[in-house]
Amino acid sequence: MRHQRSGKKLGRAAAQRRALYSNLAGALIEHGRIKTTEAKAKAVKPIAEQMITLGRRGDLHARRQALSFLRSQDVVHKLFADVGPRFAERPGGYSRIVKIGPRAGDAAVMVYLELVDFVPEASVAPVATSRTPAAAAAE
Repeated sequence: MRHQRSGKKLGRAAAQRRALYSNLAGALIEHGRIKTTEAKAKAVKPIAEQMITLGRRGDLHARRQALSFLRSQDVVHKLFADVGPRFAERPGGYSRIVKIGPRAGDAAVMVYLELVDFVPEASVAPVATSRTPAAAAAE
């Protein structure tokens, strides 16, 4: 019985699981939204939120802690320069899980794990002008 055993094994050894969490958290910080299974998203969400909390702190020790887990200088730089300051006034709850339905191959429940301030580029429509392109070019 697994009474009081926290965390999911996800069918992986401990080192593989740690690498998976690191890669998923890094991808979330880098891209703002990732598509993954529900079990992986629920497992990595607290880790990603802890990394964002480190980014909010912004001191050298927090940067070294984040680097030891994420293992990518580029991701850590984005975390501390961009993501952390964006959530400076937010007291937690930096990410959300949005269900998108079953995967075609094995019917696993797929979700988007995204930062709460994520805005997809496709939903941002260009501002239409009332002028024709020829009239705009004439000016």
